[in-house]
Amino acid sequence: MSSRAVFTKLRSFTWSFVRGTLIWGTSLIIVYPVIFKVLVSFMSETDLFDPQVNLLTRNFSIARIARSYMAVANTMQYMEAFLNSLGLCLLVSGCTLISSTLIGYGFARFNFKINSLLFAFVVLTLVVPPQMNMIPLFLNFRFFDFYGLLSKPGFNLIGTVWPFLFTSLTGTGYRNGLFIYIMRQHFAGMPKSLEEAAYIDGAGALKTFIKIMLPGAIPVLIVVFLFSFVWQWNDTFLTSLYMRDTSTLLPFTLNRLVNEFDFDNFDKLYATVVRNTGMVLFLAPLLIMYGFLQRYFVEGIERTGIVG
Repeated sequence: MSSRAVFTKLRSFTWSFVRGTLIWGTSLIIVYPVIFKVLVSFMSETDLFDPQVNLLTRNFSIARIARSYMAVANTMQYMEAFLNSLGLCLLVSGCTLISSTLIGYGFARFNFKINSLLFAFVVLTLVVPPQMNMIPLFLNFRFFDFYGLLSKPGFNLIGTVWPFLFTSLTGTGYRNGLFIYIMRQHFAGMPKSLEEAAYIDGAGALKTFIKIMLPGAIPVLIVVFLFSFVWQWNDTFLTSLYMRDTSTLLPFTLNRLVNEFDFDNFDKLYATVVRNTGMVLFLAPLLIMYGFLQRYFVEGIERTGIVG
């Protein structure tokens, strides 16, 4: 074997090693916080004060771990909070998906004078933090008069799901600009010959959209739904703005658990275990959902070209 061939193989091996190290290292950085919380939640009281125990418990017992999780779940009112959060996230995600799909399709397929200008404003919403319009949003739904159509002082919608419903259906909810951008880019990349063939067969714009365009956009629809669901599940800012902190939702019950088991009134190690157990319960539905839908999620990411 010539020296050139040896050098080529060595270079290929080196690059594969570096690339694999970077991929595994990045994956570990991303996954490590979740692994840490799960392992800490498995610890027993004796593990907390055992200097030889770092992350892996020495007294692993499924029954003991189940009792610990049940105790934390009862403190968090987990089932009630889970069902309330699930219903809210499904409602918001479904409405966001409908509005983003329709708006994105309109930007991609219907040409009008201010199309580019309006789409530029949509993209601009991605860089505007929600804290900037916090007070107008609160006052709008605290004294909601439907843009002057109802008599003053209007209705108080704070503490209800109506603010989420109105913002998601009108395409003005949290991160809706990104979802509209994703749907617009996808529909713009689909061949116009599909629509033209449907129009020749006598289909209208709505029927063409439902029968022709939507079936080809299913992976992208799943991506938008998952993004919206996850962001709504993790959101505390707008949820605390529109809903009262006494509401039985997982972000609020987890926050109350963290505040109840503080480091001033409880041993630091014990409070850490309780907090991490609550965080694992909070994250578990998202991990399970991603486990079932990850194939469609990856496919949708590849089609939309989202990076970073």
